[in-house]
Amino acid sequence: MESLNRMATEIVDEAIDFADELGIEVYDLANGARVIDFGVNAPGGIEAGLLCTEIQTAGLATASTRLGEVAGAPIPQVELTTDRPALALLGAQKAGWELSVGEFEGLGSGPARALVAGEDVFERIGYRDDFDFAVLATEADRLPNEAVAEQIADVAGVAPASVAICSFATGSVVGSVTIASRAAELAMFRLAELGYDPSKVRSISGSAPVAPISYNEDVAIGRTNDALVYGGHVHLVVEEDSEGFDRVHSAAATEYGRPSEDVFEEADWDFSDVPEGFFAPAQVTIDVIDGPTHVQGDTDESVVAESFEIA
Repeated sequence: MESLNRMATEIVDEAIDFADELGIEVYDLANGARVIDFGVNAPGGIEAGLLCTEIQTAGLATASTRLGEVAGAPIPQVELTTDRPALALLGAQKAGWELSVGEFEGLGSGPARALVAGEDVFERIGYRDDFDFAVLATEADRLPNEAVAEQIADVAGVAPASVAICSFATGSVVGSVTIASRAAELAMFRLAELGYDPSKVRSISGSAPVAPISYNEDVAIGRTNDALVYGGHVHLVVEEDSEGFDRVHSAAATEYGRPSEDVFEEADWDFSDVPEGFFAPAQVTIDVIDGPTHVQGDTDESVVAESFEIA
């Protein structure tokens, strides 16, 4: 398999070449690491969000937008499709790297995780990357500095000058777009947690509405999660049937029906205390090859509309 980080590096170079057109900004840190601001101080935009999603999935997924509806209001939807779901979504896109360096706190997603391969999911997909460059996206309300880049380089086993960090705040256009693209990834991870072999998923498509922007990070985190938990749709084509398919959707969680911000506040914003079943798309269709088609869950536009403050 081609290196995920090599493929992502090529897309990062494309983003840098079109930085002005995308509304993003590029910074070279003193240690040689490169920071691409997709939506912390830079305005970014829908196209920047789609390209950031492509970087996070190492070019193995196609992301696009269409105009859909939430409670009768026109709202953009992000659609993502991949025929390499284990690598694209679990090996790259998943936000599985918690970063805490000085005052910097953020979540890391993207193919640099595969250079470390420390999460259980990498054993399940049977992949570990080996490349001289590391590409990571950080979801945080501030830009990473030299110390953050050095920690990423140290853990990933590369030189600081070989690190590229794509940064965005949750409360940004790019944040809303890239998080809306994760409906399929949530379904893949939920399946893996339930013991289903990720390699048995042939293809997957997901969609979710793009949450309105809020510069209050708590509100932004709540809205972007509501877009997935109550508005996310996923379709999978799989090789084998399973009794666990009825637990892949978010309605299987006891917390379902409550806005995400309320659920997170009750857990004191410690996401490890939120039952994992809550982090799932609202509705899932699982098409078993030469077998049944399971349709589980349903969307709840009333929760999404309340979260989005649709008047």
